[in-house]
Amino acid sequence: MTSQNPRQAIGLIASREIVTRLRSKAFRIATGASVLILIGIAVVAKLAGGSPSYLDVGLTPGAVPLTGVVASTAGSIHVDLRTREVDDSAGRGQVRDGKLDALLIGDATSIQVVVKTDLDDGLRSVLQLVAQRAALDQQVRALGGDPARVAAGISAATVTVTPLVPPKKTNSEQLAVGIITSVLIYMALLLNGQAVAQGVVEEKTSRVVEILLATVRPWQLMIGKVLGLGVVGLIQVSVIALAGVAAGVATGSLHLHATAAFSTIAWLIAWFLLGYIAYSLAFAAVASLVSRQEEVAAAVTPVLMLLIVGYVIGISILPANPDSGFVAVLSLIPIFSPTLMPVRLALGVVPAWQAAVSLAGIIAVIPLLLWFSARVYSNAVLRSGARVRLRDAWRAG
Repeated sequence: MTSQNPRQAIGLIASREIVTRLRSKAFRIATGASVLILIGIAVVAKLAGGSPSYLDVGLTPGAVPLTGVVASTAGSIHVDLRTREVDDSAGRGQVRDGKLDALLIGDATSIQVVVKTDLDDGLRSVLQLVAQRAALDQQVRALGGDPARVAAGISAATVTVTPLVPPKKTNSEQLAVGIITSVLIYMALLLNGQAVAQGVVEEKTSRVVEILLATVRPWQLMIGKVLGLGVVGLIQVSVIALAGVAAGVATGSLHLHATAAFSTIAWLIAWFLLGYIAYSLAFAAVASLVSRQEEVAAAVTPVLMLLIVGYVIGISILPANPDSGFVAVLSLIPIFSPTLMPVRLALGVVPAWQAAVSLAGIIAVIPLLLWFSARVYSNAVLRSGARVRLRDAWRAG
């Protein structure tokens, strides 16, 4: 052993991993492909939602006096529509060409509507209410009353709703961001964790580990490798996440508040780091038990299954039931929290105490994993040939 202190040794090993990985063509291709996929998703979402979400309604000159009451009635029942004045013949042509959803003709006493094939249900409700209000105004006038005062009294009538449990609002954009976050963090943990495992076995196979362990201790080598590949993974995740948000904002397919968007990115990065440290330590430990690349898949399967189970549960349950109590409990367990908690945070359904408990749990587990993995790795990394049993690697120390 040299007189080099542990921090310097770990730093040198980490630097070697960072430089080697960043120069890798596979890393650049994977990062670029991921960015292009997110940009493609943003463009497709924009094109898919490119048609106006509102109803375009034309009014002939005789029906123009209805503009105010139609707009106010639509607003009261949450139907989004736009109105504009057109003459009769031009309006019918625009309805036929699909430029107008409907054309109102007639006057305030006789409302008629022209459509291409069928009347939208929302617009039907609006016009039905307008017609009923017109009939009511006529009756009020016939009785000598003031229709304006009656309308004001009706508009002022409201229903007071007292929810026992305040509703949690999760819009479609939050759901999309949550799903993309789930996929991204799962792939990041999977690829970077397996990179650690493959690197460990590659060094054993090529005997490089024997040269390295002549100057550094096994636990220093393991930590340096984990930290180095973690930095590379962090760079990759940050680039992909920022590119995705930028693409969503640029195309107009993402309308979440900037604070919410970047909060999601911050949580994603934080949970990637914590999840990566936990899983990569486990990957390094189990990979040190084997000596050939073809044995890596079987060695890491138990750890990999924990990662996959959390991801599958989250992606299958949370989109349909963001408030699932089952998923909420699992997200507090350290082995599942890296894949479940970021999605729940993106959906905005996590109380502050749950976020704190899940963070505290995985932070507490990481030192235990470090101690366990360092012992297994130190006792198994120099043993070649047949696969070393975990029990034997643990007891050898």
